[in-house]
Amino acid sequence: MNTLERLEAALVTGLQSLPKVRIGGVIREVTPSYYRVSGLSQFVKLGDRIGFDAEGRSKVGEVVRVDDGGVIVKPFDGRIDAGVGTRAYRMGGMRLSPHPGWKGRVVNALGEPIDDLGVLMPGSRSMPSDAEPPPAMTRARVRKPLKTGVRAIDLFTPICAGQRIGIFAGSGVGKSTLLSMVSRCEGFDTIVVALVGERGREVREFLEGAIEPNRARSVMVVSTGDESPMMRRQAPKTALSIAEYFRDLGESVLLIVDSVTRFAHAARDVALAAGEPAVARGYTPSVFSDLPRLLERAGPGGDGQGSITGIFSVLIDGDDHNDPVADNIRGTLDGHIVLDRAIADQGRYPAINVLGSISRLADNVWTPEQRELVRKLRTLIARFEDTRDLRLMGGYHPGNDPELDQAVLVVPKIYEALRQDPTMPVSIDAFVELAQSMRL
Repeated sequence: MNTLERLEAALVTGLQSLPKVRIGGVIREVTPSYYRVSGLSQFVKLGDRIGFDAEGRSKVGEVVRVDDGGVIVKPFDGRIDAGVGTRAYRMGGMRLSPHPGWKGRVVNALGEPIDDLGVLMPGSRSMPSDAEPPPAMTRARVRKPLKTGVRAIDLFTPICAGQRIGIFAGSGVGKSTLLSMVSRCEGFDTIVVALVGERGREVREFLEGAIEPNRARSVMVVSTGDESPMMRRQAPKTALSIAEYFRDLGESVLLIVDSVTRFAHAARDVALAAGEPAVARGYTPSVFSDLPRLLERAGPGGDGQGSITGIFSVLIDGDDHNDPVADNIRGTLDGHIVLDRAIADQGRYPAINVLGSISRLADNVWTPEQRELVRKLRTLIARFEDTRDLRLMGGYHPGNDPELDQAVLVVPKIYEALRQDPTMPVSIDAFVELAQSMRL
């Protein structure tokens, strides 16, 4: 070894022995919703995590804007309790290391346990929380039918393994109850549930109620409504990363997100804090690009992988189904189930409007005979509803319209057959059960 090589080796050894340092900056501005940090603009990118100490505790935020003057950091903790001059440092992008031992556990949006059952075992694979959706040409076809156990769904909007479907409803119409019924669906290796922006009391109700029979194969990601927009924005991404891990193991995964609208609200809050202008009912342009990116991560995997069947609830603000967020989500998903407040007011649950609901993959489930039967049932229901006011005013006279006579006779029996609540047994064969109800 010559002198130059010995010098190079000594230099490398000396550098390795030096203590590791962190790239840092300083908080220069504090507002009610974000911090501005100087000294990091050249070293970070959007989505990187930033750590800092406040009141003796370590806190974490995320970079939401970068410019020459500094970076804007939104903290995951809802409280703004760091002061000007506080040191901040780069932590890199948000990553998770799921493990099969996570089944049966409850975690927060950062993948930290909140169920007092001890630490989570880290997996051998580190996964980004904001992963890219699988390439379109590598994805498997969606063909395998599923039975949800909910008659109204299995009859009129059947779904397949790997499908993504939305449940659209206003507040108080039974959206969460229907999701709890769908969570009892068999045929899945793993269930991942994300409760985003929901009431805190619903966490234990869901955990100890609907999900209890399947808790050993379930992972719950929770971010309640009192948490910061950053946590509510992160929760669905964390849930999808966990679902993707099990999908890559070849498992069939059921993903339930309640609700995507709360994710959109949180994404709007973050984008507004970053200085993005509002374009549609207060929503920023990035919200309408974040939603398809999130939803596209669910679905079938590539060859040799499993699939993620996504059930996404969508809260309709003001019962307006043309709300920009609802319209954007509806166009991205593979079908939608509409819950109608008028049906709920009649005491019919689940309050599914079968005429307004559709599954784009239903033809993969129905036989030709079932498809024709459903078409006829929809026709009768449409005729029954269109003439409701006429019948209430006494304008209907039996014998003048055979089709209407049949609708008046059959549709009430259909409605009665579709009644179902979480205390009732799951449906085994919806078509057979409907036929039995029609004979009564």
